[in-house]
Amino acid sequence: MAAVQIADSLPCGPSREAAREPPPKQGPGFRRLWARLCALRPDDSSSARTEIHLLFDQLISENYSEHGGVAPEDVSALLVQACRLVHLNQNHLVSKLSQLIHHLLNRLQVIVDEQNLDFLLSYTISAIQQCSSWTHVEILQALAALVYCNGSKCQKYLPELLGKSGLLMKLSEPAQSDPEVRRAAVHCMANLCLSVPGQPYLDEPYQNICFQAFLTTLQSPKSCDMDDITFCMLLQNALKGIQSLLNGGKMKLTQTDKLGALLAVLKKSMFHGLPGLNLEMPMVLYPTLLPQYDGRPPAKPQQSESSTSQPTGNKKKKSKVKPKKVQHGDEEEDESSGEMEVSPVTGSGTVSLHEGNTQGSSSLGIQSLALNGSGAAGKDRVSSSFSSSSWKRVSSSESDYSDAEGGMQSKMRSYQAKVRQGALACFLSTIKSIEKKVLYGYWSAFVPDTPELGSPQSVSLMTLTLKDPSPKTRACALQVLSAILEGSKQFLSVAEDTSDHRRAFTPFSVMIASSIRELHRCLLLALVAESSSQTLTQIIKCLANLVSNAPYNRLKLSLLTKVWNQIKPYIRHKDVNVRVSSLTLLGAIVSTHAPLPEVQLLLQQPCSSGLSNSSSATPRLSPPDWWKKAPSGPSLEEATVNSPRGSSEPCWLIRLCISIVVLPREDSCSGGEAGSAAGSTYEPSPMRLEALQVLAHLARGYFSTARVYLMELGEVICKCMGEADPSIQLHGAKLLEELGTGLIQQYKPDSTTAPDQRVPVTLVVMFWTMMLNGPLPRALQNSEHPTLQASACDALSSILPEAFSDLPNDRQILCITMLLGLNDSKNRLVKAATSRALGVYVLFPCLRQDVIFVADTANAILMSLQDKSLNVRTKAAWSLGNLTDTLIVNMETPDPSFQEEFSGLLLFKMLRSAIEASKDKDKVKSNAVRALGNLLHFLQPSHIEQPRFAEIIEEAIQALISTVLMEAAMKVRWNACYAMGNVFKNPALPLGTAPWTSQAYSALTAVVTSCKNFKVRIKSATALSIPVKREHYGSVEQYAQIWKALVTALQKSEDTTDFLEFKYCASLRTQICQALIHLLSLASASDLPCIKEVLELNGDMVRSYILQFLKSEEEGDDSGAPHSLQERDQMVKMALEHISGVQPLAGDTAKRVIMGFLEEILTVYFDSAGSHVALLGLTNP
Repeated sequence: MAAVQIADSLPCGPSREAAREPPPKQGPGFRRLWARLCALRPDDSSSARTEIHLLFDQLISENYSEHGGVAPEDVSALLVQACRLVHLNQNHLVSKLSQLIHHLLNRLQVIVDEQNLDFLLSYTISAIQQCSSWTHVEILQALAALVYCNGSKCQKYLPELLGKSGLLMKLSEPAQSDPEVRRAAVHCMANLCLSVPGQPYLDEPYQNICFQAFLTTLQSPKSCDMDDITFCMLLQNALKGIQSLLNGGKMKLTQTDKLGALLAVLKKSMFHGLPGLNLEMPMVLYPTLLPQYDGRPPAKPQQSESSTSQPTGNKKKKSKVKPKKVQHGDEEEDESSGEMEVSPVTGSGTVSLHEGNTQGSSSLGIQSLALNGSGAAGKDRVSSSFSSSSWKRVSSSESDYSDAEGGMQSKMRSYQAKVRQGALACFLSTIKSIEKKVLYGYWSAFVPDTPELGSPQSVSLMTLTLKDPSPKTRACALQVLSAILEGSKQFLSVAEDTSDHRRAFTPFSVMIASSIRELHRCLLLALVAESSSQTLTQIIKCLANLVSNAPYNRLKLSLLTKVWNQIKPYIRHKDVNVRVSSLTLLGAIVSTHAPLPEVQLLLQQPCSSGLSNSSSATPRLSPPDWWKKAPSGPSLEEATVNSPRGSSEPCWLIRLCISIVVLPREDSCSGGEAGSAAGSTYEPSPMRLEALQVLAHLARGYFSTARVYLMELGEVICKCMGEADPSIQLHGAKLLEELGTGLIQQYKPDSTTAPDQRVPVTLVVMFWTMMLNGPLPRALQNSEHPTLQASACDALSSILPEAFSDLPNDRQILCITMLLGLNDSKNRLVKAATSRALGVYVLFPCLRQDVIFVADTANAILMSLQDKSLNVRTKAAWSLGNLTDTLIVNMETPDPSFQEEFSGLLLFKMLRSAIEASKDKDKVKSNAVRALGNLLHFLQPSHIEQPRFAEIIEEAIQALISTVLMEAAMKVRWNACYAMGNVFKNPALPLGTAPWTSQAYSALTAVVTSCKNFKVRIKSATALSIPVKREHYGSVEQYAQIWKALVTALQKSEDTTDFLEFKYCASLRTQICQALIHLLSLASASDLPCIKEVLELNGDMVRSYILQFLKSEEEGDDSGAPHSLQERDQMVKMALEHISGVQPLAGDTAKRVIMGFLEEILTVYFDSAGSHVALLGLTNP
């Protein structure tokens, strides 16, 4: 082997290359020692060995930090030179050299370059093969330091190290007699598995070999000759190796046995050394069988950038943890090596998990969760040796253990805690590497359930949270639990315990509800008992994740009330991160399933409610009126002292958030905290940002509570947007947008808000006048902060239309001018927001008949449709659809002046742009076809007569036809069918005679019979029922095709494999029946034979569905569908009247058959309704 040949050549002969001169720029100590090393030659004499020994000792003891350090390439060259001096038969020197390699690489944090690495690896591998076994520990330590972050450069040595009979495989076996050698070998393997960004990773076969070796190590019991600390370090290294494979190698755990075995050892390791616990685990955890569920993630509503369940500034950021170079070596030399730290929390209160040998993400952005079931994943019970007294925590301070605990016992417990932390970090990586639906099956193995009467509590992550003496471990367990809970809303939505279940079995929904209740109970217990601020932050964040995902609308009341009352005191905690996370939790409460009656009552609670029950050990709030200080500006005075209308108490949460944002901070809170500017008198920035987010959540979910503070919140917004901090300005703009949206919702036709409970339009006008006279225009012009500009545009688009018309004229002009001007912005974020805002304004009643404004808006939108950004084009297409809606509304007004004044050239350009946009991505296409339908509907005879329009009309209709038929998103096809219906509404178009007529009908009939999406079928049936004249349906053959297609569609109206479509079956049948009756009411004598033929084959089926249509309260999908039973039977009567008036062809009996069919339907219908209505006069004898 290459390594042996090189090693054998080392002891004899001169060195292969001339010794390097000592580097001139290094410190005097290094230069002196380098010069002495270069002067030496390989010599086996006793004096030479002694001199080399002394020189190595000096190199190890030298202080390299005093003179600016040493260049990495010089360290590598020195080590190569040292290797050339030491023969492999000189065991003591080899051992000392290995110590030197390990020390220098760790101390100076050097990663060896590839050329020198090749030589040094050959030497160390040969040393393991040839030197005495007592040297193996030191050599393996050197090897671990060499391969650290160099795994991708060791490919050619992997067969020797990791092959079937590889060195590391042999030395890491459980049968290895020397436990220190075994531990060092596993350490080497773990370092080999480390990933370096941009570098290739281990090949999959080697990944699997290492994974199995680490798994075997974790599964093997401690041998009798291994001490506890060595065993702990062995487990730590194995856990690091698996974590590296999962993070850097992106290893996929697709096999159930493989994943189950890993989860079993992780659960066992999570409780390693925990006082009083003796956990017996099976070799493999198996998942609980799940009921069927929709695995698709729930649609996320468009909302502000901040998440309700995560503190400000930490929504989607994944903080990469850089590996510590000190961890090249072993844990016994550097106790921090491999320790999973709870890093100091800054800003948003994030506590990050990281462990030294692993480069990976510590983010909690895990969209996964596990299942609470009763299978083999089950609840591992605590053994009988477990006693409550043994769970008492050793420490009550911020440190892991008290000073009274010393010596080896303290050291051993520290190492045991590191094993638990390493297992939790590895579990976090496992969660990220598997699908949520897979993780669901192991829910009950890690998440607590309410114990049955007389049964012991199951061992879970909450066991660590409540009982582990190390605050770091408790924080890590909470971080893992947060990762499980985050994104679990869909899974937890099955929970239900609102009714008593007295059955022979426990329903799955009740089991999940029980687990949710137990999580609430345990986390609130942990909240009261916790003394570490960092761990306290994690508890509150975990509660926020739970609150954001639990289905409180399906659970019994009081869960949120308990959380609400428990968290109140922590808003005044000394640690800023605890205060921020407390606000995050309150924000989660007011945003989950809003509006909830329980939360509505909490918002109306007296200010002091819930404080008296808090533990004496927890910090308390000041008196209930602590926020009622003199405001920082006179404009807040009147709003602050007045209580809301109809409420005996002010809203505690709104007052709290306002005071945090605008009032100076209290002396009780520490001054130099993260996020607070030097000399600032306000609360730290993260606190103020979180308070603004809570206000935005309240405005969105509980506007009825927030509306009474409208003017006061307006003052807060003005103050925020007038500050220098862009993030404060941004959150002020977000709050303004939410308030504006809430005001608009109150005035919508379908609003449930009583008219006397709405904010008066006059007050809304005052509110927006204050905004437009304040800092909002400056924010719109702040080109240095485009995100703020975009948010200001969004806020400006949330003006209530009724209020906009009452704004002073100069303010209206200001809004329009700024939006039209910002549409030319080079920033795509701003341009997208501006395009959307213009699409909102063009619908305002006071603006939509202004031809100049509509034309200016059209030109701006057409320009944005050409933008390179998909987001800009998407917003522009939506606005174009809105603008064309405005054209239709104006067309329906008595005054024809708008149609006459609107530019034909601009109309032509809009058609051209919409056709091009219909070929874009689906997000653009869906609104482009909507616009096309409106434009073709709007065309006047004067336009259609022009030759230049003939070609583009044909092209536009062909674009619609192709979109109806293409395999696009269902929303696109739905809009295309809707647009086709709009085309049919234009009487000036040659529908029925133009060549495209048959193509259009063929497309719609194909969709109504075969599209898998029933909403698209409904809209196509609606379009087919729109033409009002028989000639619009074209030839007899065309009419027959439509009639047969509708009957076929009716017959297939329940044929679907997607159960989600069944809820649209009734609406589809309603629309098809309406279309069939409409066709009958227009039929000519030539059409009757075809109708008769179809009825003879399918008459019973059609009759039964039409009778359902007449009797059912189900409304059609289209707004033109009949809304009452009287209107429906009137349709059938009119069809019967029409048929009775048709002059049949000679010898044709179709008329009588069809009339008999309709008469029978009416007779059955009226008889079943108990009504006796004479049909005389409707029929001819």
